[in-house]
Amino acid sequence: MHDALPRTLGAFAILLGLASLGLLAVAVWGFRTGGWPWPQAYDLAGWGAWAACAGIIAALAGLVVWLRRRKGGAAAFLLGLILSLPVAGLGAAFEIAARTTPPINDISTDTEDPPVFWFTATPSDYPGQNAGPQRAAYPDVRPLEVPVSADEAFAAALALVEERGWEVLSADPDESQIEAIATSRLFGFEDEVAIRIAETDTGTRVDMRSRSRLGQIDRGANARRIESFLSDLETRAQD
Repeated sequence: MHDALPRTLGAFAILLGLASLGLLAVAVWGFRTGGWPWPQAYDLAGWGAWAACAGIIAALAGLVVWLRRRKGGAAAFLLGLILSLPVAGLGAAFEIAARTTPPINDISTDTEDPPVFWFTATPSDYPGQNAGPQRAAYPDVRPLEVPVSADEAFAAALALVEERGWEVLSADPDESQIEAIATSRLFGFEDEVAIRIAETDTGTRVDMRSRSRLGQIDRGANARRIESFLSDLETRAQD
């Protein structure tokens, strides 16, 4: 009788951990291949996160009971934690990012004269109301100045786009702009990217704009993409 509680908690933690992974997998599959609307996929993934949190609670409760009684093994509780932590961590990261980033999904290094999308599915102007929140939240999102020619900067930027596996929509050196689609790793959300090259007196200025096709917030994904890309481009231009 005394051993029933730890066994139950261990089994419950494992089942909840497996359920969380299953729900997340189904949500990703449904969006990527089943044509589900993204809110439906997100809701299912959210249930997976809740299941993972419950699994962690059950596993921790079981560990407390085990530490007090020192009967049986702790393997079930540890397995429950291992199964639950990935989805719980992902859910926590999403929630923290949503609460700590502004509710915008269109980011540009130049908010006064942003790159214009021409070849995306739904071309639209950069929302002027994004400029203030963007500057406050992402002060490092700014144009890149490199001491190379515009042709060299264009070639380096295009090579970097291709290395990242982005789908190139347009890459015309005469237009001095590259447009591409970047796909998120998990759900496969598509974000639109425009990279503008302009020659200056000291070299080349590179501006970049990244926006999400779906939803009203991006949890900082577009700003991170711009900062990472321009940082790698600067390193490549200096080599």
